[in-house]
Amino acid sequence: MAVASRLSHVVESQQFSRALLEELFTRADEIKREPHRFIGRLAGQVMAALFYEPSTRTRLSFEAAMLRLGGQTMGTDNAREFSSAAKGETLEDTIRIVSGYADVIVLRHKEEGAARRAAAVSTVPVINAGDGPGQHPTQALLDLYTVRAELGKVDGVRVAMVGDLANGRTVRSLTYLLSKFKDVKVWFVAPPEVAMREDLKAHLDEHHVPWLETEDLAGVLPEVDVVYMTRIQKERFTDLETYDKVRGVYRIDKDALARMRKYAVLMHPLPRVDEITPDVDDDPRAAYFRQARNGLQVRMALLEKLLT
Repeated sequence: MAVASRLSHVVESQQFSRALLEELFTRADEIKREPHRFIGRLAGQVMAALFYEPSTRTRLSFEAAMLRLGGQTMGTDNAREFSSAAKGETLEDTIRIVSGYADVIVLRHKEEGAARRAAAVSTVPVINAGDGPGQHPTQALLDLYTVRAELGKVDGVRVAMVGDLANGRTVRSLTYLLSKFKDVKVWFVAPPEVAMREDLKAHLDEHHVPWLETEDLAGVLPEVDVVYMTRIQKERFTDLETYDKVRGVYRIDKDALARMRKYAVLMHPLPRVDEITPDVDDDPRAAYFRQARNGLQVRMALLEKLLT
């Protein structure tokens, strides 16, 4: 989808212009400062949440965002079993039906490209809440908003993406957004088995964003402003032997934290498994719980933009 100043669907990070990102973040700031001003903004409108994969933060933050704006929500947590998909109905037919009931559809699906397929047949906005190993653009929005909030800027940041980069839809979406800013540099830290895919590296080359690829997390930690940790996603592996080889390969603990810059930010899209130890949680650089909370205001801003 083309870069736009207005939105009809939210399918991928590439859609967002820098101006649109800054507009959404300014609105999220306003919502955070004066939440009472936005009560009832979406009164009478209905959001349908169709989640074919499990979710906690994304599902609940979208529901909370819609409710706080005065709208209503409906949907299912396990659409593979508790929808007509269990009877063999296609995604396209499901979307055609649900778009007749709701004003916006939030979709999570196991298949990459599912959100694009849904948007092609829907008569109401579709928001991609994660399509397999493809993208998760609203997570990227709250991630970028968190970088801006924690560091006071995005231009000039040095970011390490760490972990399962081949299957990590959050790191893909965030990297696409970072490429819209000036003087950004990215490190991809991963074992070869789960290295970042070539299409995204080509995108960075096209947009003149320097990047480095390495397996050495310890060497990268002192160099960056943001460490973006991700878990090794067991559910994406068909070969458990490969999963066992790469799981637990990177971990942020007190010793690793000591190698980071004093002002650096430690982020994680959550859920974590063992890649960040709990004794790190109280460090002021540990931003992942603040990051998750930012999802509420960012998604409120996005829903308002789509529906008013």
